[in-house]
Amino acid sequence: MADAAEHRGASATGHAGVIGGKLGAARLLLWGLAAVLAARQAATALRFPAGEWLGDVVVPAPAGSLYDSGQFTGTPFAGTVLRPLAGLADQSLEVAWTLVTLLLVAAVGLVAARGLPDPVPRRAALLAAPGLVALMTVSLPVGEAAFPGQTAVLPVLLVLLAVFRVPGDRPAGFLAGLAAALQPALLLFAPLLWSTGRRTAARSAAVTFGAATVLAFAALPRDSWTYWVEQPAGTGLGGDPAAPANQSVHGALLRLGLSGPAEVVPYLLLAAVLGCLGMRRAVRYARDGQLLLAVAVTGCVAVAVSPSGWRHQLLWVVLAVAGRVGRRAADRPVWPVAVVLVTTLPSTVLLPNLALLEPVRDNVLLLAALAAACAVPFLPRSSPYWREPVPTSYGRPAASRRQWIPLLPFWRRVLSRPNLLLELLLIRVGYSLYSHIRAAATGTRSLAEEHGSQILAIERVLGIDIEHAVNQAVAGTPWVEGFFDFYYTSFHFVVPLGILGVLYWRRPADYRWARASLGLATVLALTGFWLYPLAPPRLMPGLGFIDTVHGPQDLANPQYGAMTAISNQYAAMPSLHFGWSLWCGVVVVLLAPKGWQKLLGALHPLITVCAIVATANHWVLDAAGGAVVVGAGFALVHVLSGPRRLHAQVPGQRTAGPGEAAAGPGETPGVPAPASARVRS
Repeated sequence: MADAAEHRGASATGHAGVIGGKLGAARLLLWGLAAVLAARQAATALRFPAGEWLGDVVVPAPAGSLYDSGQFTGTPFAGTVLRPLAGLADQSLEVAWTLVTLLLVAAVGLVAARGLPDPVPRRAALLAAPGLVALMTVSLPVGEAAFPGQTAVLPVLLVLLAVFRVPGDRPAGFLAGLAAALQPALLLFAPLLWSTGRRTAARSAAVTFGAATVLAFAALPRDSWTYWVEQPAGTGLGGDPAAPANQSVHGALLRLGLSGPAEVVPYLLLAAVLGCLGMRRAVRYARDGQLLLAVAVTGCVAVAVSPSGWRHQLLWVVLAVAGRVGRRAADRPVWPVAVVLVTTLPSTVLLPNLALLEPVRDNVLLLAALAAACAVPFLPRSSPYWREPVPTSYGRPAASRRQWIPLLPFWRRVLSRPNLLLELLLIRVGYSLYSHIRAAATGTRSLAEEHGSQILAIERVLGIDIEHAVNQAVAGTPWVEGFFDFYYTSFHFVVPLGILGVLYWRRPADYRWARASLGLATVLALTGFWLYPLAPPRLMPGLGFIDTVHGPQDLANPQYGAMTAISNQYAAMPSLHFGWSLWCGVVVVLLAPKGWQKLLGALHPLITVCAIVATANHWVLDAAGGAVVVGAGFALVHVLSGPRRLHAQVPGQRTAGPGEAAAGPGETPGVPAPASARVRS
């Protein structure tokens, strides 16, 4: 027995060593990634010629008023500190400021990682710092803070040092007061310190802020009067306050068209309500032991209610990833993914260019800050789901009928529905990236036409060059032409999205299978667009094709309305018009319960292939290419996750509803309590 116990102990030690080695390797990999991203950010900033780059310098002039140039937006105290740098307005300032900014970002990541609430899992303790540094390095706030005069990263570091690292309340309050002297809205950290029992630090912060402001007033009375009285708290300095760069409530109201008292009164009311609500949440999280989350919430509130909350000041949103959201393990990635997307991608990628969505698109970072401050239901540490969320239920695929196909246990099939918000975000971002890559995969017109001639020659050899005859016949029959034009322009996106929506609601396990196959097929199609730019029949000169959808075109400069600038007309091989319709047909035929539904599913790709040929938008072989990538998408999903069919459910067990985890054997459907909660009950 002693030998058995010793053997078990040695096995456990060996297993822990393997896990530790993997975590160590992952940590080194993340630090390497952070270093590469930092080098890329530095190269991006330093790529500009010194004269062009320094044209945007917002360091105050060496003489005269701080605000004469119209670019400097900082406090008079910040101007006093930065003014000596004006004499270095050359290449050396460009290099020094970029490197110092990146070093400050690394320091913020290291200090913030130490502020994670206890108990910190070993994985989080090892990976938090490099992961956070890498994320901040590529974030939009850091990208804009790399220009001289943008001191947004330094106040964040000063606050984090005051809260987490500096011993003694007076020195900590001094650092918090310096941060507020650089960015006045950060004086909100004084109430946070006061409410969490650090009253000496709160008083020290207020005194430091007041002293720095008075000293700046004594040194620069005219500029101080301009900043604090003529332009309250810098409102209106540094450009149009209604510009999208001003991600504050004040800026959002101005962008909505409000002005004068009609804007000031709602702004003051909203600032008061949001400030009170956000600070109450921050104090609650601080008392709960989630001090880093409390700091992030306070910072988000400060920037949102400030008259001028610039994008480079919203690094606090990145720190809000410290909060945990959701009782299910499957829901935990939603908030971190949303933060990553909002802080690293332009709003035009996150949301389509529709006038209806303009108020949201212009205020994405502000809305994320307000959500973190006032709306996102972060879990308290007392919740039974804090450490042990409801586990994800996985299905066990049935045995494959084709034993010769190698199956790789790479993906596990999840039974429950994915989080809807996460799905919508990923679908939108994925489609935006697809559109940008497709548009960028351009070849020369001569090469695309040469490839078109190759396709036509192959079809003639095969005897399937029917495009011209079909196009001419359809163009000569108005009602047929109208039908195919309508079908071509109307159902390409509607039908796949509709099928995904139905599967999401009715058959969540099959939704994941179908979504993965569609995504892989689309990625494979992008490879074809890059490698083989192809002119469709309507853009081939001298062949007599009629563009029934857009009308006659100048082949050297075709015009397609709003799509002209963003579409790649030579992305024709493979045809995703047909590929996506074939995917729809396969999914409907396999999963639809009724015969008439299967018939409609089978007809959709048949009508689509007729439409793409009749309108001269594709060759017949383009459709064959679309079929190949769709088949490859289904095959890859089969290899990576096994057959679509899963083992039968336990009798009496139902599919999980929206927001629920699938019930396992012996469990009640819905959201069961985690194991720890069940033991206590």
